[in-house]
Amino acid sequence: MTVPDEERLARATLCAIAEPGEALLGRLIDRVGARGALAVVRGTEPVPDGVPITDRARARLAAWQARLAGTDPESDLEICDRIGGRMICPGDPEWPAALDDLGDHRPYALWLRGSADLRHACLRAVAIVGARAASPYGTRIAADLGAELADAGWTVISGGALGIDGAAHRGTLAADGRTIAVFAGGVDRFYPPRNEVLFLEIIEHGLLVSESPPGTDPSRLRFLIRNRLIAALARGTVVIEAAARSGALNTAAHTRDLGRPLMAVPGPVDSLTSVGCHRLLREVPPARCVTNSAEVLEEIGTIGVDLAPVPQGPLLPHDALDPTTRAVLEALPARGSAGTAQIAVKAGVDLSTATGRLGQLAAAGFVERAQTGWRLRRPKKPRPSRPLQPP
Repeated sequence: MTVPDEERLARATLCAIAEPGEALLGRLIDRVGARGALAVVRGTEPVPDGVPITDRARARLAAWQARLAGTDPESDLEICDRIGGRMICPGDPEWPAALDDLGDHRPYALWLRGSADLRHACLRAVAIVGARAASPYGTRIAADLGAELADAGWTVISGGALGIDGAAHRGTLAADGRTIAVFAGGVDRFYPPRNEVLFLEIIEHGLLVSESPPGTDPSRLRFLIRNRLIAALARGTVVIEAAARSGALNTAAHTRDLGRPLMAVPGPVDSLTSVGCHRLLREVPPARCVTNSAEVLEEIGTIGVDLAPVPQGPLLPHDALDPTTRAVLEALPARGSAGTAQIAVKAGVDLSTATGRLGQLAAAGFVERAQTGWRLRRPKKPRPSRPLQPP
């Protein structure tokens, strides 16, 4: 299905005059389409039935109408095309259906820059977010997790910021994976500037995504608003290091609102950058505690297929013994020795069984005969070497 040029131009205009995710504008688009919503903003069409108009809504419409004079959607689309980007709308083949879960807060359009197909990339995607002032522990975990998820064929989505975001992007790219950075400004506004080289690499192997046209500068409000987009594009969100007041917790809240899996990586209990993660793990319902990619995939992957292995300790020699033989072995005293009959009673077996199993344990090197019965075999201590005497 191809979106008509008039509808596409109307959506580009709406992106320029309104902040992303405005519920009032979302309702207007849902009722009368983008062209109809733009006509309502211009005042050439009445507000459709079913859209309540409060004093706050009237103020919004007046502000959008005032901004119309300074918009040039044709120029925005031309600039986007010039930098190798594109704008997609609901109904385009590349539009991810998962964004419909945002309801009235769904993007009016998306501005993309990069080689990947957004819809296809988001079919198997996980968001990794966290602190900008990340610790070496946090950046290592984020990079390793991004690389492991990339090796498993998953796309990693984040916000392109310093700290955890950047580490997750770099880890994914290091594993030749696909990653998506969601911007709070235009896709031609690299922020933070220190990540410019990273963004250029993402363009080659993934996507830069924004709800604002080229030339739009990021702002604190837009950073918070874009977090809902990170949560909606992914199958689930992993939080790695988040302070008590962190934008990553805002993304976590959007993830919960959307009913998507929310995961958190624990950190040192006295780390200020992990306070937010620990709070998520204590809340009701709690976020799932994850420590590696296998546990992440268990949460967001195919039910009954992507199961994480149960952590186990080292395999010890006696783990291979059958229950009866192990019972006989454990019946021997830790110090000294015991007779066969005494061992049989303690192990709960008959005398002949105890005799046979003790012989097997002796052959395997677990026990040895003593003057008064049987005892545990102790490993022999190496004899100290004697220093060579000079001739």
